[in-house]
Amino acid sequence: MTPDTINLKKELALLLALATLWGASYTFIKIGVETIPPITLIATRTLIAGLLLLAVLRIRGLSLPKDRATWGRFLFQACLNSAIPFTLIAWAEKTVDAGLAAILNSTTPIFAFLLTAVLTRHEPVTGRKLFGVLAGIAGITLVVGLEALNGAGDQLPAQLAIVAATICYAGAAIFGRGFKSLDPMMPAAGSLICGAIILMPLSFAIDRPWTLAPSTGSILALLCLSVFSTALAFVIYFRLVHTLGSVGTTAQAYLRVPIGVAIGVLFLGESISSTALVGLACVIAGVAAMTIPARKRIAAT
Repeated sequence: MTPDTINLKKELALLLALATLWGASYTFIKIGVETIPPITLIATRTLIAGLLLLAVLRIRGLSLPKDRATWGRFLFQACLNSAIPFTLIAWAEKTVDAGLAAILNSTTPIFAFLLTAVLTRHEPVTGRKLFGVLAGIAGITLVVGLEALNGAGDQLPAQLAIVAATICYAGAAIFGRGFKSLDPMMPAAGSLICGAIILMPLSFAIDRPWTLAPSTGSILALLCLSVFSTALAFVIYFRLVHTLGSVGTTAQAYLRVPIGVAIGVLFLGESISSTALVGLACVIAGVAAMTIPARKRIAAT
């Protein structure tokens, strides 16, 4: 066994770990919001994860930029990538199952492509990508349109909130292209810190966290969400971007969907309807079509 083979296996194991950490985040959120209000949950999540990433940067001998312009960009990225979408998903999971949240939130590559095609237009609209968009939209329609009827309309606003969060993530992916001159972990740490700065005052004003009595389960879920599904996941993600490349790393987008659904079924006792399963298949097919690179012909040597 060559060193290259050992390294590849290690990176693929890390890819599976990343998909599991992000897939588990929906279950952690579901348990967390049982006794912790969404704003306080996400404010604490971003603060803990941001401070941990700052510690990792310090260990690596790096420090965040100090100019106002860069921090303004971090603040905008925080709105798109943490403060707004994290809170929307946490609020939605007060009524929506973790598995359905994982399905709906996995369509970021599809919305990123749609926004790119409309705004920057730097990617061609190929038949493969068009199939991915149509399959993803069909999956969302199956999950949202029909599952909402089972909740007598109560779940529809929450499910649409998750879709809105997904669109935010897509916008963050496009805006994040402007951070190419920085170490990839810097915008992650900076935006998480900014997210905490945005949400902490709201938490104190709205939730009055000193009056809360969260359960042990919610506190443990919050810590796991912050340490493992956010800080550690970001560290693994940025490592994989360097080792597997951005395209290879996007494989976690369709790996984490069945993992997230399975975790919700196993640990929360959730059930997935046949309609949602069809939607899940459509979403996975759509995201895969959007992210897996087309095979190139290799000349014989």
